[in-house]
Amino acid sequence: MTVYFIGAGPGAADLITVRGRDIIERCPVCLYAGSLVPQGVIDFAPEGALIKDTAPMNLDEIVADMVEAHKKGQDIARVHSGDPCLYGSIAEQMRRLDEEGIDYEVVPGVSAYAAASAEIQKELTLPDISQTIILTRTSMKSSAMPNNEDLKTLGSSGATLAIHLSVRNLKHIEETLTPFYGEDCPVVVAYRVTWPDQMIIRGTLKNIREKVREAKITRTALILVGHVLAEHSDFTDSKLYDPDFVHVLRLGKDKKKAQEVEREANTPGGTD
Repeated sequence: MTVYFIGAGPGAADLITVRGRDIIERCPVCLYAGSLVPQGVIDFAPEGALIKDTAPMNLDEIVADMVEAHKKGQDIARVHSGDPCLYGSIAEQMRRLDEEGIDYEVVPGVSAYAAASAEIQKELTLPDISQTIILTRTSMKSSAMPNNEDLKTLGSSGATLAIHLSVRNLKHIEETLTPFYGEDCPVVVAYRVTWPDQMIIRGTLKNIREKVREAKITRTALILVGHVLAEHSDFTDSKLYDPDFVHVLRLGKDKKKAQEVEREANTPGGTD
């Protein structure tokens, strides 16, 4: 018997991985986060499966269902939204399963920041602009941020930020990040990205709070902040497809240099 922690993706039922879908289709028990997982994903469960929405349940109740299924030898599809590795609350479940001696596996899913990037058709890492993405949140009602993970410290990097669980904290975000990014820095708020009622709100650190207030968004939204979100036409091309950039899979016209690259790649500790 195994508990499978499955990332259902950001919302659209067809953004679940093939592996995740296949596991749901064969599990006799499906426990899912009803407020965040679309019905289309749960519809993959087999006929006659025990399907329970865990939104109103506490940790003890969820684990009790897992223990009961374990006694019956029934695999469980434990379906979470997005990717379970980000704010998935699976660590405490896995700890309890370890105590119970119950096996589990984790199946990754499409995270909201990746889905939002696809919806707005923006690459979040551009040469000379940003080569780092920081996934974070701000302190509100949930657990406090550890030392050195406050927004001021992270924002001082100038990296692209994907801020989760913080749409009601936009005043703090604006005030904290403006000194580092400037008030005209682009901001995107993606509400229920890939769901039928998705909203994409574009603005700047100066005006995004007012735009979100007008849209009456108070939850289930991701905030992207960074200069990569601007309309760029003059950024430097990456080296990946540069005709003069030689690597082991594209040796180019310079045979001597190509031989050096190939020899380095085949040397223990060499680079590819």
